[in-house]
Amino acid sequence: MKSHEIDYQIKGESIQIVEIELDPNETVIAEAGAMLFMEEGIQFETRMGDGSTANQSLFDKLLSAGSRVLTGESLFMTHFTNRGTRKAKVGFSAPYPGTVIPIDLATSANQELMVQKDGFLCAAYGTKLSIAFNKRIGSGLVGGEGFILEKLQGDGKAFVHAGGTVIERVLNNETLRVDTGCVVAFESHIDFDVEAVGSLKSMVFGGEGIFLATLKGSGKVWLQSMPIRKLVQALSPYGSNARKEASSLLGGLFES
Repeated sequence: MKSHEIDYQIKGESIQIVEIELDPNETVIAEAGAMLFMEEGIQFETRMGDGSTANQSLFDKLLSAGSRVLTGESLFMTHFTNRGTRKAKVGFSAPYPGTVIPIDLATSANQELMVQKDGFLCAAYGTKLSIAFNKRIGSGLVGGEGFILEKLQGDGKAFVHAGGTVIERVLNNETLRVDTGCVVAFESHIDFDVEAVGSLKSMVFGGEGIFLATLKGSGKVWLQSMPIRKLVQALSPYGSNARKEASSLLGGLFES
C-alpha cells in the first residue's frame, strides 16, 4: 500500500512538536494521546491497528494490534483525516521533552526502520507498524533494552521522538557501542546486540554499567542524549548525585 504524501514542519527547540499539513482525504496515524491540536476539517477515529492492510482479517488485526501491547503501547491508534475541502493542519507532541526526528522511509534501506519501543510518534497513512523481537534473546534479558523493538515499513514519512539532543551517525562497515537506553532508531540491516563490557567494579563504582548496545554494519543510526530513564533518575532525590557520592566513597574503600 502506497503511503499518503504529507507535508510537515517541526517547531520548537528543546521541546519540539511536529505540525502536519494534510490535503483533503489525506490521513496521518499517531499514537493515542499524541495530538496537540487540529484545525477545522480534521476528523479523527480510533482504530485497532495502523490500517496499512485494508483487507486484513479480524484475527490478523487482533494479532497485529495485540502485539503492540507487548511494547507497552496502546492497543489502538488514532487516524486523523482531512475531511474538508482545503488544506488543514494537525499537530503532535511527545510525552516528554526532546527532539522530533523526521525520517523518509522511502530512502531507508529496505524501506524499514527499527525504533525503540516508545519512540514512534506519528506517520503517513500506509505505514505499517509491527514488533520485532531481537534475534538474540540475551539482549533483552541482560541489557534491559532492545529485546522488543518496533518496526516501521513503508514509503512515506515517519516521525520518531527522542529525549534531549539527537545524534545521527552513518556507519560504514563499522562498530558503534552505545549506552543501551540511548539508541533511538537504526536501519533494519544494522546488526544490533547487547554485549557485556568492563568489569563488576566498573558497574558498581563507575556508573556506566557493564552492558552496552553494539551496532555493526553500514547504515544510519540515531542516538538520544537523554533517554527517559536517565531523566527520571536525574529528577529523583536518590538520583545521579547520590549515586556518584556513594560510588566515590565505596570506590576509595575498594582501592584501599
